[in-house]
Amino acid sequence: MTPSVALRLGRVSNLPTVWSNTLAGVALAGGQLWTVSTLWLAIGMSLLYTAGMFLNDAFDRDIDALERPERPIPAGLVSANTVFAAGFGLMLAGLAFVLLASSGSGNESSAMAAALALSAAIVFYDWHHKNNPLSPFFMGLCRVLAYLTAGLIISAWPTTGLLIAAAVVLSYLIGLTYTAKQEQLDRLDSLWPLALLAAPVIYGLIALAMEFGAVLFLILAGLIAWIAVALFYLRRRQKGDVPKAVISLIAGISIIDALFLAYVGAMSGALVAVLCFCFTLALQRWVSGT
Repeated sequence: MTPSVALRLGRVSNLPTVWSNTLAGVALAGGQLWTVSTLWLAIGMSLLYTAGMFLNDAFDRDIDALERPERPIPAGLVSANTVFAAGFGLMLAGLAFVLLASSGSGNESSAMAAALALSAAIVFYDWHHKNNPLSPFFMGLCRVLAYLTAGLIISAWPTTGLLIAAAVVLSYLIGLTYTAKQEQLDRLDSLWPLALLAAPVIYGLIALAMEFGAVLFLILAGLIAWIAVALFYLRRRQKGDVPKAVISLIAGISIIDALFLAYVGAMSGALVAVLCFCFTLALQRWVSGT
């Protein structure tokens, strides 16, 4: 497997959204952002995400041969067995880094339980997402468990703020994943699930009503504008617009994280989350995000 093939399999352009997820999960649980533990956790989450992308291609190899023959496995650039081995190897490495991050925190068991649940959700989604009407929920659940894993390293039980943010992200990811499921068709059969994309906007409006802040306002305005861009692509429905909307919405996850971070007063984390958004967009020009 060449490095370029590995980068394509891993959808590495989306990794900055995983880093901002990690920061948001830690901050929402009341933890300190800039610690060695957070670094190990970000690495662990990155490995688990990449493992999921590898396994996704390995499980989807037969369908990709018909619908996306340019993907590495059907194109003959790497064997499915190699991708399976690499995917599960990355998953074990990711779990090891989560264990390292939680070591000495007193919350090792809760953090590892969440990380194992995340791994199980990843494998289940990759194995059984085609023609599964609940697959958008399970995709969203994977991201939710990433937040919970980060938060449970700090606190033995999820905080209220973390649970609310998890519900917001779950709603957004269901809308996003529904859109992504239509990508191969390059059209949408129904628009109603896209209403779920409004969840972080509603969260931001409530947060502003409770405690107005200029940074929070600017981030919310940016999020609304970015979602509007994605919806414009979906409304126009020219060739290639659905994939554009999908990668735009994926990058927008980091803006949502910036919203969470700004609301809890972690302004340095909010800035980094905005940078993660910009970095994701830059990387998507180099490696496809889907």
